[in-house]
Amino acid sequence: MQTREFLAQVRDDEIVAAIKAAEARTSGEIRVFVSEKVIDDAVIAAQVTFTRVGMTKTRERNGVLIFIAPRTRRFAVIGDEGIHRHCGPEFWRLLATEMSGCFKQGRFTEGLVLGITKAGELLAKHFPHRSD
Repeated sequence: MQTREFLAQVRDDEIVAAIKAAEARTSGEIRVFVSEKVIDDAVIAAQVTFTRVGMTKTRERNGVLIFIAPRTRRFAVIGDEGIHRHCGPEFWRLLATEMSGCFKQGRFTEGLVLGITKAGELLAKHFPHRSD
């Protein structure tokens, strides 16, 4: 699937609303990144992107990135070391499995909103919203 085709199927307003709702409850940061590149390993590509876009600079190292590469039909959800300490790899694996179920049915917006919402719940539990 070409990146433009993927983006045409995604309802941006719902994704932005889900991010805003999740981030209103936490000091963490959630981003969705759609890559136009052909990749072999989504986790490695996500880790490189995570650092490149400055997500390691959150005060509590509590950023979450949902990385999607439509051309190779791969994606990854990764969290920085602060949030990863609270959930471990099993949380990310289960979340990716749930999102994958939506993606396989062509329900891309629903899969992204699911991932954003669950990551937001985890962030809110361990990193509640701060006034500063």
